[in-house]
Amino acid sequence: MNGAESLVRTLKAGGVDVCFTNPGTSEMHFVAALDRVDGVRCVLCLFEGVATGAADGYARMADKPASTLLHLGPGLGNGIANLHNAKKARSPMVNIVGEHATYHVQYDAPLTADIEGTAKPYSHWVKTSASAATIAADAADAIAAARTAPGQIATLIAPADATWEEGAGIAAVPAIPERAKADEAAIQAAAKALKSGEKVMILLGDKAVRAEGLELAARIAEKTGAGLLAETSNARMERGQGRVAIERLPYPVDQAVAVLAEVKHLILIGSRNPVAFFAYPDKPSLIAPEGCNVIMVATPAEDQPEALARLADAVGATQKLVIPSRERPAIPTGALTPETIGAVVGALLPENAIVCDEGVTTGRRFFPSTHASGPMDWLQLSGGAIGVGIPMATGAAVACPDRKVVSLQADGSAMYTVQGLWTQAREKLDVLTLIFSNRSYNILRGELANVGANNPGPKALNMLSLADPDIGWVNLARGLGVDATRVESAERLAEVMKSALRAKGPHLIEVVM
Repeated sequence: MNGAESLVRTLKAGGVDVCFTNPGTSEMHFVAALDRVDGVRCVLCLFEGVATGAADGYARMADKPASTLLHLGPGLGNGIANLHNAKKARSPMVNIVGEHATYHVQYDAPLTADIEGTAKPYSHWVKTSASAATIAADAADAIAAARTAPGQIATLIAPADATWEEGAGIAAVPAIPERAKADEAAIQAAAKALKSGEKVMILLGDKAVRAEGLELAARIAEKTGAGLLAETSNARMERGQGRVAIERLPYPVDQAVAVLAEVKHLILIGSRNPVAFFAYPDKPSLIAPEGCNVIMVATPAEDQPEALARLADAVGATQKLVIPSRERPAIPTGALTPETIGAVVGALLPENAIVCDEGVTTGRRFFPSTHASGPMDWLQLSGGAIGVGIPMATGAAVACPDRKVVSLQADGSAMYTVQGLWTQAREKLDVLTLIFSNRSYNILRGELANVGANNPGPKALNMLSLADPDIGWVNLARGLGVDATRVESAERLAEVMKSALRAKGPHLIEVVM
């Protein structure tokens, strides 16, 4: 077998059996090898940002890496924003990036670029294969790197001649390091703070916002009187009926500061010391109050449920939590607002749904109305680079074909990677997308005031508007192969959403606000 087939068979043997692709000339031997190897699903994406975002969504739900196939440095560059999001989400991923043949690079052909330099800021592991004889072993190392806790981005650069020359066969993946345990001293420091009688907040992230971690954390909070919050943005939360209802630290800096204002001890489990998304004049960068005792109990690279179990024992929170039943909201009528949309979504979300949330401003208040929905997974924009929602839903649907994916999507960020709708149609993915069509970058209207840019004029406001012309989401979706409907009232949204949830395959609802 040639180097490309050695590479593909090594990926398959290492459990990487989905490839989100956007290939070019230098990757043709890899494309041909994919055709020869059974058991690897190839998903074509019409933009590299869709491929990387889909690999992120897949990893969040499959808890293992997919691969991408990207064309040279420019192709990698097109995928960087969603590599950034995946890195912040700690999603495992193996990127295969084509390169010119080793002897051709010296001639500086038009697509020649510094691929390693481009990849390094967005990857934990980067390597250019030297030859077809080593490319399979390099792929095995990439898989091991991707699967190392807490989940990493590995980028393997494959020169064309390393794919077409004779390869060395399948390489075994090295042993994956076990996830480390939290330090006992940190457990005891947290237990002491929880018993102090002072105000304590437990801030959860990463694996601690899965059902097991939430139940343990809620036990601790109930026993000690501590507060309980999730980070503002989480890669994957397990929520809904039968699970602990938890709110997130607010995104607006003033609200976040107010929530933590009286906290004396901040206990971090799978989370980081919270910082404002941006710097604002006369506002703090760190959210916790000055002098707050910040205790890192378990980093994202450590075993958070195990640390929570030890902390629960340390404070005597050993009794299993009884989670009360909650009532879904009633379906509202009238105008479409964030509140009425949230109520419709909360009332109708099916059991075992996967919610991909890039609702931005509109979706900010959806948590309270969805606590009583059926058990579900909730995936968020974790790195702040908009344009992940449609690809993330695409990848999640590939990972979990038996589950309904509901994509809550702002209109402005949807335009970054709208090509993902075509992939949903081609792959017949079971995704319902709700586009919140307020025809603006609404979040930036508030940010103008937050940064002190007062009294904006018509030029400034025009840069935040998506009107003139309005984007025709129904026509756009249908042109990409996805059935679509426009709604202008809460009752109509409920009617169309019920129908779309019963059907299989992709559907888009333009929610006109």
